[in-house]
Amino acid sequence: MSTIKIFNHYVRFPFLILGAVEAAILFLSVFLGILLRLYDDFPEFYMAFAKYWLEASIFFSIMLVAMISAGLYQARLREGLYGFSLRLTAAFIIGLVALSVVFYLLPSIYLGRGILIISIISSFILITIVRVIIQKADPDIFKKKILVLGSGKRAATITELRRRSDQFGFTIIGYVHFRGEEKVVADDKIINLNTPLADLVEKYDIEEFILAVDDRRRGIPMHELLDCKMRGVDILDVVTFFERETGKIRIDQVHPSWFLFSGGFNSSAGRDFGKRAFDITASLFLLLITWPFMLLAVIAIFLECRCSFNAPIFFKQVRVGLDGRPFQVLKFRSMVVDAEKSGKAQWATLNDSRITLVGKFIRKTRIDELPQILNVLRGDMSFVGPRPERPEFVVMLSEKIPYYSERHRVRPGITGWAQLLYPYGSSEKDALEKLQYDLYFVKNQSLFLDTLILLQTAEVILFGRGAR
Repeated sequence: MSTIKIFNHYVRFPFLILGAVEAAILFLSVFLGILLRLYDDFPEFYMAFAKYWLEASIFFSIMLVAMISAGLYQARLREGLYGFSLRLTAAFIIGLVALSVVFYLLPSIYLGRGILIISIISSFILITIVRVIIQKADPDIFKKKILVLGSGKRAATITELRRRSDQFGFTIIGYVHFRGEEKVVADDKIINLNTPLADLVEKYDIEEFILAVDDRRRGIPMHELLDCKMRGVDILDVVTFFERETGKIRIDQVHPSWFLFSGGFNSSAGRDFGKRAFDITASLFLLLITWPFMLLAVIAIFLECRCSFNAPIFFKQVRVGLDGRPFQVLKFRSMVVDAEKSGKAQWATLNDSRITLVGKFIRKTRIDELPQILNVLRGDMSFVGPRPERPEFVVMLSEKIPYYSERHRVRPGITGWAQLLYPYGSSEKDALEKLQYDLYFVKNQSLFLDTLILLQTAEVILFGRGAR
């Protein structure tokens, strides 16, 4: 089992195990700190547990959330031991700051300086050891063995997943060629179907079939597939496979019928109420902790314009929201006043000359997005959702990209799934890629996924990914 579905979102099973192991390390490190600090007067373990279980639970919960925020539970993490150490250090600093706030507000659960230092150092060392062991261990230990049914164009799209992080949850055993199908996959990867599928399952220990035949009418052995299904082999179509493994819905593979019959795309009054309550709570909390940065941004923009009252601090622009309704998005101005003096809408580009010095910093740190909290409180936007686009771009992209309008089935967001997994877009190709992530979010939206996105947005801010 490489993935499991939690509230419609695919979560990789190895990371659940890793999270449980590291949570146990964090929890038990508190008792190690108590043992070393109170060695002469250390009580029986069950007495220590009864006395300090709450403190240990708060410690591991905060530190684990900080580790998630630093991006330490993502398959795309490819920075090696140095990158891991940097992220773990950042996570522990964030966690320590959060713990300090909690201990200040609730002094009755304060662990003590010595216990806290020992807990942090010991858990840091043990978690590093665990990660090194996993890195050196068999990379296929948790991978699902997959057989692709097909060798044509649809099957060949799977071969595009070449990087180790892209194939984190599975191993492709081969591609089965069916008579009459055009061969696109390389010959050395093709398995000719000379025996029943059940025999291939036994020979290669297959756990899952991916149905990727260009034309399903071309001699697919349905009875053999049913036999394998009854033996416990999972069968997925290629669109669902990409959804699970890449967190996006491949537009070039999908048919309208897939949207009709696949799960997800759920909406209800209860879910909408919960989403709105989540938005208001998260927005007020963010406003509480970021207002000093917003005030500094206002002062910096004002000073950069040589204290001119004619240059606006805020930037208002019409964007497309829920069900295609226009609204005015509010941001800190990060470009020169006449950024579009030609009157024509332009994509933001890398090293855009229109961006001011202050604007470059507030874009990199995402401070320019903070005024959108007011859009969320007003109901124009959600905290988490697809990025709102300008009407000019929406009209153009809707004509060229299938299903583009479907991203407007939910409120746009300050942050979102596509913003996390794909860098800043400035072309039609980028818009297509981001749409595929947006459709995944629309299909699988839940408060659980919203929370994961919020936590991982902290990684974007900390390490400056995707900003222009």
